[in-house]
Amino acid sequence: MRYFIIAGEQSGDLHGSNLIRGLRSADPSSEIFCWGGEKMEKAGGKLLMHYRKLAIMGFLPVLMNLRTIAGNFTLCKKQISEYSPDVVILIDFPGFNLRIAKFAKMAGFRVFYYISPKLWAWKESRVEKIRKFVDRMFIIFPFEVEFYRKHNIEVEYYGNPLVDEIARKRDISGSREDIKRSLGLDSRPVIGMLAGSRKGEVKFILPQMLKVIKFFPGYQFVLATVQSIPEEFYHRFTGDLPVKLIPGKSYEILLASEASMVKSGTSTLEAALLNIPQVVCYKVDEISFQIARQVVKIRVFSLVNLIMGREVVKELIQFLLTEKNLVKELRAILPGGTDREKMLSDYAELRKLLGPAGASLRIASEMVNTLNIKRGEEEIAR
Repeated sequence: MRYFIIAGEQSGDLHGSNLIRGLRSADPSSEIFCWGGEKMEKAGGKLLMHYRKLAIMGFLPVLMNLRTIAGNFTLCKKQISEYSPDVVILIDFPGFNLRIAKFAKMAGFRVFYYISPKLWAWKESRVEKIRKFVDRMFIIFPFEVEFYRKHNIEVEYYGNPLVDEIARKRDISGSREDIKRSLGLDSRPVIGMLAGSRKGEVKFILPQMLKVIKFFPGYQFVLATVQSIPEEFYHRFTGDLPVKLIPGKSYEILLASEASMVKSGTSTLEAALLNIPQVVCYKVDEISFQIARQVVKIRVFSLVNLIMGREVVKELIQFLLTEKNLVKELRAILPGGTDREKMLSDYAELRKLLGPAGASLRIASEMVNTLNIKRGEEEIAR
């Protein structure tokens, strides 16, 4: 069968790559076309568009790039029509993907959504678009079952694909000291920094993270950079500060760390599954923040806290992201800190809630089974 998969972010590229491996295992004759990144291409998808050309964040940047966004929609629709897939699989990225879902469904294509948009956080009314234009929703968080049930949409939880990725990474990583050597680090303990995958995030979050370096002279600070952002951009903020920049090694940096400062998003769950204490950081431009305050309806932001239904990791959001707060919270989770052992204990509970590894293959197999059943029904109807 032919699959057309769309991911618009770095995390979507990761999840998409694992899904592609699962699809190729469940359907060896599959043809897979994708919008995503290097990971999806390496997994076996034919890459048609890189996500870095889609990642536009914030109210003002979106307004300034309306022509580019419109061009991307037109191109995507054209390619779906040309390749005529058996199914269009959309991975999160709702601003783009929900519009593609409408087009694909009305054009007669089957539509699966993998990794639900965060409708439980904001724009809950979008659930009607899911009902109208999506044939099956595949969720990755257990609390989403109840959310969709409330809207009379049946979904099943097959597990979280990050558990697969973490298990695979742990199998090949070795000891903390081995990882530090592989990264070119010395023997001092490490504090990791994950400041985001977009320039708009990095320019607001990284300067705050860097302010704490002078308070922890016994540690070495390591910044996980992404390949889609030039190293020169990071150097605008790091300057001569004693921080090591390492691209494309966020898992290894976390595993080498005693504690970490992590941008709110998928990375918070990755740090928790890797058992690395963290302080969650987030900051955007003031206009975007004020708009978000009007529409976001959740009390906590990090995936760790959302899954657990309570505060497990400290969230420093917008005006709370200060030097004083960061130093205080970081000290509390470093070895000997007052909050470290409780956080690690909560992480163990989180891992139980998410369930065992193998989610990517289970979800891919269910997708293939659904398509085969529908194909059989259509043949009988003819």
